[in-house]
Amino acid sequence: MDVAAQEQSVDPGSPRADAARTTSDELSGTARAYTTLKAAFDWIAALALLVVASPVMALLAALLMCTSRGPVIYTQMRLGRHGKPFRLYKLRTMADRCEDATGPVWSIRGDPRATTFGKWLRATHLDEVPQLWNVIRGEMSLIGPRPERPEIAEQIERVLPAFRHRLRVRPGMSGLAQVLLPPDADLHTVRFKLAHDLEYIRRIGPALDIRIALSTSLLVIGLGGKASRSLVARFGSPTPIEAPEAAPTLRLTAPMIAIPLPAPAAGEFSKAA
Repeated sequence: MDVAAQEQSVDPGSPRADAARTTSDELSGTARAYTTLKAAFDWIAALALLVVASPVMALLAALLMCTSRGPVIYTQMRLGRHGKPFRLYKLRTMADRCEDATGPVWSIRGDPRATTFGKWLRATHLDEVPQLWNVIRGEMSLIGPRPERPEIAEQIERVLPAFRHRLRVRPGMSGLAQVLLPPDADLHTVRFKLAHDLEYIRRIGPALDIRIALSTSLLVIGLGGKASRSLVARFGSPTPIEAPEAAPTLRLTAPMIAIPLPAPAAGEFSKAA
């Protein structure tokens, strides 16, 4: 299976790296003890889930190879606990090399770079299944704040310094912000999601993690909406993190126009939306 690696170096002397180091010991003793036990449970659960999901992964990989050009597994560098970079694995949902024209940006609803099959994968969240390997490697947790890309985190932290506090715990495949709020699209949505991430870290414990896991399960099987949100709604934070009045404009998403993509090689079939 081909792997397209997109590695980005992280400057140890950067403000983001320094800030991450200063927040590494801010969890309470009880929270640190819980996260240690949680890491052991994550490893066992992720291994079991990966074994169960392997046949589905094989089928999805075959469909990806039949419907679009490019690698099946797509990788990106993300920030883990204490700001340590790691390589995150996903099933590819975008046209191959789609960021050649935009650089690192978020995907948003209706993104023209997504393939037809990729849109379905994103809607069902099946593209995230390979991240079980990241959990087994100890880079991620099943539940926690979603990991961000170094280039985007650097931009956000210039406006919202509290964004670095998400690095106090391992990032997760799902989280409180993910089950209650839509995907990030701009600084306004980041302020709300950040508030939820910090609330999760403040309340971290087995009861909240179990609720988020159940809520995520309902979303994956198509029973989202009130049914899933009701499990965790009381833990949400209605107050967004404040941003400066004169906050700069951040370039976080791709333009909502068709972007010229590299032409497929001879004999290859490309199907991009």
